[in-house]
Amino acid sequence: MENLALIDSFSEFKDEKLIDRVTLMAILEEVFRNALRKKYGSDDNFDIIVNPDKGDLEIWRNRIVVADGEVEDPNQEIELSEARKIEPDFEVGEDVSEEVKLIDLGRRAILALRQNLISKIHEHDNTTIYKQFKDLVGEIYTAEVHHIRHRAVILLDDEGNEIVLPKEKQIPSDFFRKGENVRGIIDSVELKGSKPSIIMSRTSPVFLEKLFEQEIPEIFDGLISVKKVVRIPGEKAKVAVDSYDDRIDPVGACVGMKGSRIHGIVRELGNENIDVINFTTNTQLYITRALSPARVNSVVINDETKHAQVFLQPDEVSKAIGKGGYNIRLAGFLTGYEIDVYREGVEEDVELTEFSDEIDVWIIDEFRKIGLDTAKSVLELDAEDLVKRTDLEEETVQEVLRILKDEFEE
Repeated sequence: MENLALIDSFSEFKDEKLIDRVTLMAILEEVFRNALRKKYGSDDNFDIIVNPDKGDLEIWRNRIVVADGEVEDPNQEIELSEARKIEPDFEVGEDVSEEVKLIDLGRRAILALRQNLISKIHEHDNTTIYKQFKDLVGEIYTAEVHHIRHRAVILLDDEGNEIVLPKEKQIPSDFFRKGENVRGIIDSVELKGSKPSIIMSRTSPVFLEKLFEQEIPEIFDGLISVKKVVRIPGEKAKVAVDSYDDRIDPVGACVGMKGSRIHGIVRELGNENIDVINFTTNTQLYITRALSPARVNSVVINDETKHAQVFLQPDEVSKAIGKGGYNIRLAGFLTGYEIDVYREGVEEDVELTEFSDEIDVWIIDEFRKIGLDTAKSVLELDAEDLVKRTDLEEETVQEVLRILKDEFEE
């Protein structure tokens, strides 16, 4: 049967792509109706019977019998003499059902049918994948490294779906080998043409939040809630947690004995330093906690401008600012306030901008980026530490220190 040659692949597609029977029948019918419209101009008067399991296909054309010579639409009407060749007792006005063989559609039409069928099934497959991963956006997913490119790592999951982990969504210390499993969150899913583009991220704050959900039972059970997560991927992160049960210590539950609970998360993120703090609606206390491990003396808040002046002992300032200025930056992200630190007990100090006639403005800006905006704040650190924290050359740092020391020795 010529039908079987075309239908042979139906079951293969059905099994390979896991398409349910109803969907496959709908795809088949749509494909054949498109072919019938091209051939006959309309498919309204055709019945299509498909059994994809057995590979059976029948197409029937329904026409009305009219008197000889009165046919106006050959697709909808049939002459009496032609009808009686099918059955001799047909009369004018009756309906005639006649089977259409695939061979009647022509060889080119049959080849086009097969291509169209394959295209429709792949389109359905891609739409299904798109919907599946769209529902997984923001969730942790694991896939295997398939190919490593300069700007991205290509991953494959157990179903053979391609997932892209772009360079900018990798933690700086990430190093992947072909065949190893990688965890991240599904960051976005888009349809590019008819093919879904699935993007994974390991730098998103949501990834850290979901890792907390996986690793901390109290968060998974809803006894502890994650209020906010801020990160500088691979360097430092701050996580604000809260509990509605006063008997639970949310920070202690997240960190565990000697950091046992959080250790796996830190290792997953390339030894990213994670501070877990107690959330509070008291803004002053929240900013104080956010600047941990520094010990804050007092906080002055301007709610209108979202600025906070934080006063500390001189030896606590470097802790508040942190390596590379990460601590104070993350504290600002976490609380939503722009934080300025001030030293208490220091009677005389000079803003770095006062030295703009001797020190280039761009050099002053480099120091301000890491929270050093006064002469004494710079002098409290040695040259080696300043070189590490800024993009300045050692010679430049030494010259700045000389200028500042001269000022305070006068």
